[in-house]
Amino acid sequence: MRDDFVSGDRADKTRRAPTVERAIHLSQCKLVVIKGAARGHEYVLSADVVRLGKAETNDIVMPEDTVSRVHCEILRDQRGYLLRDLDSTNGTFLDGAEVREAYLRAGSVLTVGTVQLRFQPFEQRIEILPSEKERLGSMVGRSLAMREIFGLIERVGPTEATVLIEGETGVGKDQVARTVHDCSRRKDKPFVVVDCGAVAGNLIESELFGHEKGAYTGATATRQGAFEMADGGTIFLDELGELSLDLQPKLLRVLESREFRRVGGNRTIRVDIRVIAATKQDLRSEVQKGKFREDLYFRLSVVPIYVPPLRERKEDVAPLINEFIKKLAPEGLEMTPEALDGLVAHDWPGNVRELRNVLERGMYLSKQVGSEAFKFIDATAMGFPRPAGGRSGVDVTFDPTQSYRTNKERWNDDFERRYLTWLLQRSQGNISRAAREADMDRKYLHKLIKKHGIS
Repeated sequence: MRDDFVSGDRADKTRRAPTVERAIHLSQCKLVVIKGAARGHEYVLSADVVRLGKAETNDIVMPEDTVSRVHCEILRDQRGYLLRDLDSTNGTFLDGAEVREAYLRAGSVLTVGTVQLRFQPFEQRIEILPSEKERLGSMVGRSLAMREIFGLIERVGPTEATVLIEGETGVGKDQVARTVHDCSRRKDKPFVVVDCGAVAGNLIESELFGHEKGAYTGATATRQGAFEMADGGTIFLDELGELSLDLQPKLLRVLESREFRRVGGNRTIRVDIRVIAATKQDLRSEVQKGKFREDLYFRLSVVPIYVPPLRERKEDVAPLINEFIKKLAPEGLEMTPEALDGLVAHDWPGNVRELRNVLERGMYLSKQVGSEAFKFIDATAMGFPRPAGGRSGVDVTFDPTQSYRTNKERWNDDFERRYLTWLLQRSQGNISRAAREADMDRKYLHKLIKKHGIS
């Protein structure tokens, strides 16, 4: 089967509420053979599209002479399970009546040739517990939020469920997608990435589905698209919220049927793929605004995973730093306590990506200035101020009458003001440019500027 259907109680879920659902509901159905050579056999269906017929390429192979090579199919959509005849020789019957297409109900009897099958939907509740691990694949994290995500991936990774990953820019949505793939039965098959926000609007269809030679100006040769290259494996549609409204119906049809045609082509190509999508946008809000199709959102959000920003999981900063240092400096480096304190206290508007960039800059600068024979990354190299006449560190005073939390928040506010002032000076007040340089969401930058009253 190619795709498990998993849904949770998403009505009360917000982008800052629970990181993941505490339980998921695996909605499935089965066909029980009540007449035919395989009488008593049960076929459990968990795919979005299931085909029945005599040919070995079908999901359910029925070798009887009265069954066509590709006889019929069952598709799942928002309304339920749709039975569709595929121009079979002897027709497809539902509860005794011949149909071209009709929705199945619990207890319905499907007749294919001389074979009769009873349709029975059922649902399985799967509890999601935080993982005991602090590492899963290429991901690290000791916070409860990340261990909940690890626990969810451990349960749904081995299935074929479609996954929708949401979160701010730089939180590591691509790492989540890669880890889901690596935990699946498709881990040795292709993992194809399409950045929907980076491809020109007039080329995205060709990028996804490929094109035939001469399909348009510049198409000098036949080219495979991402879906075709991902056959047997996983396709990762990054920044799906950037996909234009006119292309969304075409993507929906491919997700429903697992079939498509290249641009300028007539041949139908069928693929066996798992779909993972990611977006920094709140797609439910986009659906309400009419900017994203509701049926496409339903098809993609089978298993929603929300990755919280780094500022909401400060426990993960230290293990991430250790991980990056191992990768970026295999010869071994240490970080001064002042620099580590500064990194942990920072709000990280650019999230994990910004943390990695700051570490790389700190390592480079430490090496340039020969910081203690390049054994340590100090606070100055990390971009924090050095107190006059003192050792490397953060120039901040503490109020003995206030709590640790209050002192820390005061330091955070001070750092944010300094950083924003410096950033806006560099960009000459250009908000868009400042947001790009900081790898920060533009709306969040506006929020911080307003918070600190910076003009």
